[in-house]
Amino acid sequence: MIPWQDLDPETLESLIESFVLREGTDYGEQERSLEQKVADVKLQLQSGEAVLVWSELHETVNIMARGQFRG
Repeated sequence: MIPWQDLDPETLESLIESFVLREGTDYGEQERSLEQKVADVKLQLQSGEAVLVWSELHETVNIMARGQFRG
C-alpha cells in the first residue's frame, strides 16, 4: 500500500483521474462529471474505504476498496 498523503497533490489527482477514466463506473440515472468522480475517490481514500496499491509484478499503481486488498 502507498500512503496517499505521501504523494504530491498533482500526482494524486492524476492517478485518481486515470483510475476514474479507466473504470467507466456507472453512477445510475444521473451522470457525474469527472471532477465529481475524482472528489468521490479522494473522499474514499481519506476515509480509508479505498487504498493505493503498488503492483511490483505490473509496476503499476491501482486504487482498490480496502476490503479487496490482500497484502
